[in-house]
Amino acid sequence: MKYLKLIVLSVLICNCANTKKENTVLKEQIKTNEYFAYTKEKALKVVKTGFNAGDSYGEVWIRDYNTFIELSAEVFPKEALKENLRVFFRLQREDGNIVDGFIPKEKAVQTKDGYTYIFTDLEPNYAGQKNDVETDHESSLVQAVYKYVKKTGDTAFLNETIGGKTIIQRMEWAMEFLLNHRWSDKYGLIWGATTADWGDVQHCHPWGVYITKDTKYAIDIYDNAMMLVALDNMMALAPHIKQKWQPIRQDIAQNTMKYLWDDKNQKFIPHVYLDGSPFSEDFNENNIYYHGGTALAIEAGLLSKEQIKVSLDKMISNVNASGAGSIGLTLYPAYPEGSFENKGMFPYSYQNGGDWTWFGARMIQQLIKNGYIEEAYQQLQPMVKRVKDNDGFYEWYTIKNTPEGSGTFRGSAGVLYKAIQMLENYANNKPIE
Repeated sequence: MKYLKLIVLSVLICNCANTKKENTVLKEQIKTNEYFAYTKEKALKVVKTGFNAGDSYGEVWIRDYNTFIELSAEVFPKEALKENLRVFFRLQREDGNIVDGFIPKEKAVQTKDGYTYIFTDLEPNYAGQKNDVETDHESSLVQAVYKYVKKTGDTAFLNETIGGKTIIQRMEWAMEFLLNHRWSDKYGLIWGATTADWGDVQHCHPWGVYITKDTKYAIDIYDNAMMLVALDNMMALAPHIKQKWQPIRQDIAQNTMKYLWDDKNQKFIPHVYLDGSPFSEDFNENNIYYHGGTALAIEAGLLSKEQIKVSLDKMISNVNASGAGSIGLTLYPAYPEGSFENKGMFPYSYQNGGDWTWFGARMIQQLIKNGYIEEAYQQLQPMVKRVKDNDGFYEWYTIKNTPEGSGTFRGSAGVLYKAIQMLENYANNKPIE
């Protein structure tokens, strides 16, 4: 028995030594990676040029700004960052909802088939727009405020008053909009229109950004995970509101796993429909795996460490099966031809199976946070490599790894920069966050 104990101890010591050696090698790889320095330098240059989503957009969108506000803080004074947040709050509607984006009033030219612009007495310079098929604008703004305060330490901003309400009160008002106007009593979850994973193009209408009489309402993982993250952020900023919001947060988390998690297949169901599916009866939508919504679910703390590994394995399998360049693949398999009226939503295009670093790098961040450092490093490589190969942060990539959309997509720059920073902190024995 004594000899057996010595053998076991020797094996443990050997394993520890091997692990330490592996960690040392990985840390050195992170420190010397040829693409990391280039990507970070390029990200800083891109974000210096403004706050709109990219060179093909005139608007500042909150779902994008939320993902690069921390990077913007590296090159802009906090007053500039804060003013953008103020504009969203000044444009907040009478029911508490938050606009999708804003644009200077002089550029807000109304067209027959374009956006219906939103104006308020509180905001003299900008007009708002709201893509109301998506339900992430309110959550995105709360998350952006949290990131701003954590990055700058400007807690005084939370008590600043706009139109008689403090920033904290306006954040709560935005969350109350979701409870009052986007809430399913049957499921205890929030709903939106039928879109592809985190996308903001619904199945019906040639454009697909406005709720219409043909909209099919559905519950999905992305919207509800985003709200959970926002509630966590809001309560962290204002602990005195926990008594009200913590039970709501717990119920949403429980109901998300109850109704959206497919335990047999270890994945999230794409949609729970409130008034019937828009797709044909012979189409099994649950064959589709949502990459982006799953990443956000991990951020919301819904999956165990083991489930995170299973999710990553599925994503890698999907990448291999599709031929895509990275786990930023929106979903797999893609919705069939004709599932969306918008002509840009054909299979493996745009939000219907395009490869978006904007979400892939968020999955990388969650892998790092949950201790999957080596896996995160490996899966990040194709994302940083194509930044250098294509000299830019493109909006999305085809499954042949061809860049598409804006080449200065700041959301991609923001999430990549943060992922690299987290890995470098690990390599230098610093706190990851």
